[in-house]
Amino acid sequence: MAKQLDSTQNQEKNNINRREFMKTAGAAAVTFMIMKPELVKGSQANSKINLGMIGCGERGSWIADLFLKNGNYNITAGADYFQDKADAFAERFGVDKSKMFTRLSGYKQLLEADVDAVAIESPPYFHPEQAQAAVAAGKHVYLAKPVAIDVPGCNTISESANKATSKNQVFLVDFQTRTDPYYIEAVKRVHEGAIGEIAFAESNFQGDGPWKKWFPLLQEDSKNPENRLRGWGCFRTLAGDIIVEQSIHSIDVDTWLLDKAPLSAVGAGGNRTRPVGDVLDWLTLFYEYEGNIGINFGGRQFNGHGTKGGITNRMFGSKGVLEAQYGGQVLIRGEGENFYKGGRSPGIYQEGAERNIASFHDHITNKNYENATVPPSVRSTMTSILGRNAGYTGERITWQELVKDTSRLEPDLDGLLT
Repeated sequence: MAKQLDSTQNQEKNNINRREFMKTAGAAAVTFMIMKPELVKGSQANSKINLGMIGCGERGSWIADLFLKNGNYNITAGADYFQDKADAFAERFGVDKSKMFTRLSGYKQLLEADVDAVAIESPPYFHPEQAQAAVAAGKHVYLAKPVAIDVPGCNTISESANKATSKNQVFLVDFQTRTDPYYIEAVKRVHEGAIGEIAFAESNFQGDGPWKKWFPLLQEDSKNPENRLRGWGCFRTLAGDIIVEQSIHSIDVDTWLLDKAPLSAVGAGGNRTRPVGDVLDWLTLFYEYEGNIGINFGGRQFNGHGTKGGITNRMFGSKGVLEAQYGGQVLIRGEGENFYKGGRSPGIYQEGAERNIASFHDHITNKNYENATVPPSVRSTMTSILGRNAGYTGERITWQELVKDTSRLEPDLDGLLT
């Protein structure tokens, strides 16, 4: 199992140069290219990348469609615990049913099939194990956020990405925001001093609960392990809780803007509306950063009764204010050259994924094995975990304490087919 993160060395190691990241993010705009035969195992001249999908539910099917629309991929295999999802995926994408694998171990069979790369869209608990196995099998990895749900899982992802680099394999984490041109430019300007000395920030992920449709099934029989797996977002040992599974989008923008991990977090959280499961439906936190910078975070997953929600970030400095909304306006309010009009990206959810898919192909084709998306994604996941743990306990938890945490969130998988 992965070694524990060292709070000083790992942060130095994972703190990517801003300019290098911009170069990597900019490469996401590269689209349709012909595959070089020597770059992918088993490829022939002018062939496409053979992709296996691990997790064939709604999200997996949605992103598989984007891979096909990119024009540089074949969907050749799939793995999902549930037979009905595997069958529906095979029919939709024309995958031979002999290349569709079920049960918990189905991904292992997929890795033995004719695939050059895998996209992992399974519940977050499984990400570290599946990504590790994919790298070991010599496959390029496209991984959904969050990368893990606990610190040991984050360590495993870091080690797997480093191993992928050493083996000339691509490992990309899919955060849509980091590909958006308005976010990229606004963050660049903040790093260059456009808002002056940073004082404090506010970030929010406000929205209704996305897992309501599973409440009736779980209320009927929450002890059924297959019901729990279908409604995995209701269980912290599968999803990591709302701050890790969803609110990480806004927290990732904070860590991107400050380009560092927090010193500590303190806060509170609870459940007011969910009738089943054990995840919270609200959290409010205060993150402390070096330089006497504070960030207030608020998140909910219940009816806001008309309250404006969404993923928002505001950062206040001595010369200006950055305001950003996922899918909405991104701008910097300031005087003179500090002002940045920015713009809107209402299609960021899909367009960001499309850019990452194009970047994944570009990195494989052009032998770019830096895997620069992984360190900031691990840092953002760790920051989300820090907030979750603080919200659970009501105590101030430091980053130094967090990186020493060896505890695991383990779901009850008894009764599931292995």
